[in-house]
Amino acid sequence: MRSRSAPGHLFNWLYLFALPMLAVAPAHADETLWSTLRSGGYVLLIRHAATEPGIGDPPQFKAGDCKTQRNLSAAGREQAAKTGQRLKDAGITISAVRSSRWCRCLDTASIAFGSATPDPTLDSFFGDRSAQNEQQTAAVRARIQSFRGPGNLVLVTHQVNITALTGEFPAEGEIFVVRASAEGSLQLKGRITPVKP
Repeated sequence: MRSRSAPGHLFNWLYLFALPMLAVAPAHADETLWSTLRSGGYVLLIRHAATEPGIGDPPQFKAGDCKTQRNLSAAGREQAAKTGQRLKDAGITISAVRSSRWCRCLDTASIAFGSATPDPTLDSFFGDRSAQNEQQTAAVRARIQSFRGPGNLVLVTHQVNITALTGEFPAEGEIFVVRASAEGSLQLKGRITPVKP
């Protein structure tokens, strides 16, 4: 599977579109959201931590070969560690961790939580819009809809995947807390802004 870079104008549009949302995001999750998570049964969609500069992946990208990918920066590795500690300190129980097979996601998950199950449905489809990507999004949505606990489920993935599910644009390391409603629709319960490395 190969990731292709999006045209520059698309990135500019996405960047401008995201700025207002990032600007109004709360600085910290409030106690109500932490309490909600302690009760379990929620899904934490986490965008991988901060990476080396770039967009998408290099042209020679190969899944499973980290040398061909855009990887976590030193700051991103620190951010991932602090994210895991933050959730632990808040008393949040994590029952399972699943991750995109991209190295920046697997590294985020393993640094933050110790380990993760690689999951192709969480792989990036940046610059590659197709029926397959719609199937990926549908599969992740179905997983979220079926999860009831115990604890909380962590899904470490990419901006484009989270945006496809929620219509929102996450920052690197940001956490979206979601759950399915009784009618089966996806509900965004809150956003936990990234920790500073």
